[in-house]
Amino acid sequence: MRLRLLTLLTALLGLLSWSVQAAEPLRFAVAPFQASPSDTRRLFEPFFRHLAEAVGRPYELTVTTDWAGISVALSSGTVDAAWMGPWGYVLAHAEGGAEAIATVKYDGKPTYHAIMLARPDLPIVNWPADAKGRSISFADLGSTSGWLIPTHWFMTQKIDPKSFFQYREGASHAANVTAVANGQVDLATDYDRNLRAMLDKGLVRPDQVKIVWTSEPLPNDALAVRKGLDPALVKGLQQAATGISEEQARTLMPPHYTGWVAADHASYAMIEAAGRAVGRVK
Repeated sequence: MRLRLLTLLTALLGLLSWSVQAAEPLRFAVAPFQASPSDTRRLFEPFFRHLAEAVGRPYELTVTTDWAGISVALSSGTVDAAWMGPWGYVLAHAEGGAEAIATVKYDGKPTYHAIMLARPDLPIVNWPADAKGRSISFADLGSTSGWLIPTHWFMTQKIDPKSFFQYREGASHAANVTAVANGQVDLATDYDRNLRAMLDKGLVRPDQVKIVWTSEPLPNDALAVRKGLDPALVKGLQQAATGISEEQARTLMPPHYTGWVAADHASYAMIEAAGRAVGRVK
């Protein structure tokens, strides 16, 4: 009798624990992909709502204000899952054991490019020699295309951008594009997806900027989960993301995003290698 009661009590406690866990909201976060947090939330929240509904959980969504902040949030366990840039993911993996579970597709491709923008009137024929001494704006230290990849590329050319240019860093991608378009800075880092989005919205005209450098293909943004998240929940989130069809993506995701492909940490090996080369990853 005592054994039966103990078994029943154990089962009830397990059910209670499961019920409490199921009622707890999933803590999602998204990087600052748009010019303002409100724009980012409006465009990205339908996707996170879809994930939460797929696994039967309520959710909370945080929009970070810088690219490094989302890495800190995920690596510290403040959030459960995040849509973030590749470099931010690699940092979160190195610092807190976060794991990538999917890579987003943009116009059907899981890759994108870092770019360097310049004022269209600048006589740059030989890059980067013709730009020496010009003012340049890098994005913040958590940005893949805005800081890591250009920093690494200049390193391969044996150039220190902080002494080669009139250097500054820490801007958002939208601010970088606007600064070049308005003539506030000669050069700035960006990525092709962002420039296209700003052109599509009319926030900048094609004749206001020109591309003077393009990186090799880079793995797109990651959907990553914190260390220790329940494996069944992780699998459910991955299946919900990779199961989004191109037609569904039109209503669940921002323009040009067309779904997800399954990924793991090895998918971001080239980003991790660049991070090691610049001394930010051990």
